[in-house]
Amino acid sequence: MKTCFFIGHRDAPETLRSLLDASVKRHINEYGVTEFVVGHYGRFDYMAASAVQRAKERHPEVTLTLLLPYYPFPYNTSDYDSTYYPEGMENIPKPFAIVRANEHMIKNGEYLICYDAGVVGNTGKLVKKALRRQAKGEMHVENLAELL
Repeated sequence: MKTCFFIGHRDAPETLRSLLDASVKRHINEYGVTEFVVGHYGRFDYMAASAVQRAKERHPEVTLTLLLPYYPFPYNTSDYDSTYYPEGMENIPKPFAIVRANEHMIKNGEYLICYDAGVVGNTGKLVKKALRRQAKGEMHVENLAELL
């Protein structure tokens, strides 16, 4: 199973919807991705999850997994096929849990669809880590900000 993770600015522009749809479709058709993992914070995560849900209509083999940064997770998870709580997260203080869960996915993922517009913050730091993995041939990164 090939896995793709999403990360982006919580205030990402609505204009990304069509780019997300095209990127998800490309990852399914060209790269054979069957599992998409997304967080639950901000507009980018919401749009990414919606893009995967739309793709599932044509590709029922595709799954959408919600990345849980802490447990118990206080939100409804019924729109997802599964949840994923990375090992070792139980000892991470809540203020650091989202970043640590995202770091886990960057460290272990094969594909990343991101929106990093160069704004100072954790998204940029995590995308830089992913790009280092890409330079080693360990990950494929697609930054939608480069397409706007």
